[in-house]
Amino acid sequence: MPGSLTVDFAPFADIAAAGPGGAEDGASLLVVFAGEDLAFGARTAQTLAPARNALERAAKASKFKGKSGSSLDLLAPQGLGWDRLVVLGCARKAEDGKAPEPPDYVAMGGMAAGKFNGAGRASVLFDLPTAPADAPGAAADFALGATLRAYKFNLYRTKKNEDADKDTSVDLTIAAADAAAARAAWPARQAIADGVVLSRNLVNEPPNVLYPEEFANRARELEALGVSVEIFDKKAMTDLGMGALLGVGQGSVRESRMVVMRWNGAKAPGEPVAFIGKGVCFDTGGISIKPAGGMEDMKGDMAGAACVVGLMHALAARKAKVNAIGAIGLVENMPDGAAQRPGDIVKSMSGQTIEIVNTDAEGRLVLADVLWYVQDKYKPKFMVDLATLTGAILVALGQEYAGLFSNNDELAARLAEAGKETGEKVWRMPLGPAYDKMIDSKFADMKNTGGRHGGSITAAQFLQRYVEKTPWAHLDIAGTGMGSPAGDINQSWGSGWGVRLLDRLVKDFYEG
Repeated sequence: MPGSLTVDFAPFADIAAAGPGGAEDGASLLVVFAGEDLAFGARTAQTLAPARNALERAAKASKFKGKSGSSLDLLAPQGLGWDRLVVLGCARKAEDGKAPEPPDYVAMGGMAAGKFNGAGRASVLFDLPTAPADAPGAAADFALGATLRAYKFNLYRTKKNEDADKDTSVDLTIAAADAAAARAAWPARQAIADGVVLSRNLVNEPPNVLYPEEFANRARELEALGVSVEIFDKKAMTDLGMGALLGVGQGSVRESRMVVMRWNGAKAPGEPVAFIGKGVCFDTGGISIKPAGGMEDMKGDMAGAACVVGLMHALAARKAKVNAIGAIGLVENMPDGAAQRPGDIVKSMSGQTIEIVNTDAEGRLVLADVLWYVQDKYKPKFMVDLATLTGAILVALGQEYAGLFSNNDELAARLAEAGKETGEKVWRMPLGPAYDKMIDSKFADMKNTGGRHGGSITAAQFLQRYVEKTPWAHLDIAGTGMGSPAGDINQSWGSGWGVRLLDRLVKDFYEG
């Protein structure tokens, strides 16, 4: 897609060859790092020596002090071979007597890529004065952030806006103390970047292009990476007794699908880890139809399923040493004459019956059957589901955190730790018998909503009835999976949220 980035790594000694001189397509750009009061690393100070006085004057005029998150962008002073110079601040002050937080190299890469406009060639002197930039994988993390920031989704724009949609390919060279180690670390980061990009692409696609059958076909492409992919059509799910999932999709001319992806990367057989995603490719609300305003965003109601596909791509592409299951339920929730009605009672695969009181509380019905299938067939070590499930989680947490619900303290703690490390943050919410009673039905085993109060919690309580004793966590990503605020590493409507979080969970706690 437009906005592509080509990444390479070079030794410090090669910095002269990596960047100076005009690029064939756009200007050449040098990115360096400064600490407090324009303090530079030794290699950076040496490179910038011919322009030190001019740089100090520019920093004084711009009141640039090197604070983390700040930047100085200027035409390269005379004496440097590049056309532009960007100085990124990286000074972090201690708070409350604590040591400063270590640099967030991924965010720094995103911030740098945000300055690439018009550059055909960018060189980064990865030489931080405030922290050792030769830490294992640091330069590769920087490249990961730059790659994610460079993403654009322009597939359907036929009239380009030169500023917003410029079709520019940037050659990025990162000069590092140990370029060989950075180059060796990059393929794993690139696998994660590719997984995030895949997830973003799926969320950004229009619903007339990405409906359940087409979504399943795209998941099948993971077979090229060694992932086993099984697709269940309507007949197969009917035979399994998936009345909850099929009930949601019965009003659409597009048939529902379930996709199960398996990656066997561990050395020996064993309990797999399992990830389940809600894939409502378009959600009108059904008979309980949504307001028209903003309904176009409901093409993103499959962000949980998109994350699971992106995660399975990342795990397979980096050859993760784990056995993993990714399962997604794919439906359209449409309001035609065949659609389910408020008052209907459906029977889930588990045998439990559900009274439909609101057809717009459909995601939990999809997840119920997929969760039951996975826990019953694969007996996983744990299950994590992701879903753009409730507007209530936006009211509670905004768009900074995903809601975390879990029946297992260890799994919840590990997800929180992975969230802290990746910046894809989660906040644990309560579960309890009082909330569970709110979804009891007079006519069936349960109803599909407990009302307005505690809506995110009662939705999670509903899902908990389909996991038995399996360690389980539910991530409500309604605030983070689509339309989340632009940040250092994401300028896209579809965020790809969750791929990095869950990859880190697997890497830190379940590989090997």
